[in-house]
Amino acid sequence: MALSLYNTLTRRKELFEPFDRTKIGMYVCGPTVYDLAHIGNARPIVVFDVLYRLLRRIYGEGAVTYVRNITDVDDKINAAAKISGEPIASITALTTEAFHADIAELNALPPDVEPRATEHIAEMIEMIEALITSEHAYAADGHVLFHVPSFPEYGKLSHRDRDEMISGARIEVAPYKRDPADFVLWKPSDLSLPGWNSPWGRGRPGWHIECSAMSRKHLGTTIDIHGGGSDLIFPHHENEVAQSECSCPGHPFARYWMHNGFLSVNGEKMSKSLGNFITIRQALGRAPGEVLRLMMLSTHYRHPLNWTESGLKQAQTRLDRLYRLLQKSGARVPDGNAVGLDDGFVGALQDDLNTPLALAELERQADELMSADARGREQKRVRLLASAGILGILQQDPEAWFKGGETAEDVSHIEAKIERRLEARQAKDFALADNIRESLAENGIILEDRPDGTTDWRRTV
Repeated sequence: MALSLYNTLTRRKELFEPFDRTKIGMYVCGPTVYDLAHIGNARPIVVFDVLYRLLRRIYGEGAVTYVRNITDVDDKINAAAKISGEPIASITALTTEAFHADIAELNALPPDVEPRATEHIAEMIEMIEALITSEHAYAADGHVLFHVPSFPEYGKLSHRDRDEMISGARIEVAPYKRDPADFVLWKPSDLSLPGWNSPWGRGRPGWHIECSAMSRKHLGTTIDIHGGGSDLIFPHHENEVAQSECSCPGHPFARYWMHNGFLSVNGEKMSKSLGNFITIRQALGRAPGEVLRLMMLSTHYRHPLNWTESGLKQAQTRLDRLYRLLQKSGARVPDGNAVGLDDGFVGALQDDLNTPLALAELERQADELMSADARGREQKRVRLLASAGILGILQQDPEAWFKGGETAEDVSHIEAKIERRLEARQAKDFALADNIRESLAENGIILEDRPDGTTDWRRTV
């Protein structure tokens, strides 16, 4: 089965046919680094990480270039600096470092290129100059704006009419605009704000032009796949299309547009005012990164995802079961690339990245592994791990997984308590033995007594 993807531009599922199978380019909008990333930000990271892994498996690791940007010049960053009193450079550096640490816990592979907006100002100015020359943009009152009526196809990505677009974009009313829908490419900066010299005076770029310039710099005038959250379709991605295609006529900006669905918390939109705002770091305090990842993959990427504590516990239970089966099957074999992937598993992912079905196929493989004879077990184990690797789960040794990443001191303390409990049971002091079990359970340690008299343990959420 060939890879098919739902294209937001055409509103249908299409066979994926890269322009050049040896040079596949994927651009995904990255974070604006003014604060810790939240779990809504994590969803596209996980979704497009799976797609990146799948593309590398199909076409070869060297054939895919994944670009995910860092927006490090933006009015939100300026506002954060003003409130905190911290230098902008300090805020962006610390926030970027935190972002990298958080998504590493989600087992996300780093992109091949991670451009920063501040390192591509020259490319942005060059693109803006081309838009002015072709009369798709104009300078006014220290600003440069894209003139939306100059691009008749504006709205083709979001499929909105003009009234919807104007109201949906929360258009800024300004006397220097030729049309209410025109959007900013460049804006003036006083000495208190970040700024660069330009033909229009000292200033800084608008948000939309940043991604157009960075994607062109690293992937060329036409990219194969552009991804991001559904909230970016309009106005951000719509504006990217307009400025990119008008600055380079005859070249479509992106051939396939992919967008993941919204994330809610307990059925409500995530909001600080509602008290349900969860950062990735806070979520990692509740469950391991692999559990968060599996929970996100349990819902199809295009569907809304409802984040709940019960869903988190279900993901933990599901992942524990897979690790337990892997543990019982024998020693871990790491070389998952040595065999082909399971047909059912691959078919699920190639059908528009159907991760819920792929997870069901992975569980089927795990069940078949346990029922296999000794001779067939090794190959099934390797194939299982190869499939799991595409999803970015089962990345740890099972023994380490069930110990919850404890330090040597923690393990020693836990096992001393278990030994004391065994001694209490042998002395028929069952009250003390039960108290020790309950004490460990309160701290997330579950004991499992075996028929031979020994006791194993594992950590829960």
